[in-house]
Amino acid sequence: MGESVHILVEDAVQIAWDFLEASGEIIDGYETGRFLVNAVGRMALAGERRKIMLANRAIDACRNRTPQAA
Repeated sequence: MGESVHILVEDAVQIAWDFLEASGEIIDGYETGRFLVNAVGRMALAGERRKIMLANRAIDACRNRTPQAA
């Protein structure tokens, strides 16, 4: 388990992205990517190191976020 944090974050974001993309939930790719990186990064900084847990929580957070006003 010597995986560095940046690789962990990258992998978790990719898992979340792939899931959201396959389910047709990505409307704005740039905003979704930014959101996922920020969400996973915050959780990783807080000490979470389980890749699937990071991805699942990021998916949940993405689904539950309030749409940004344009």
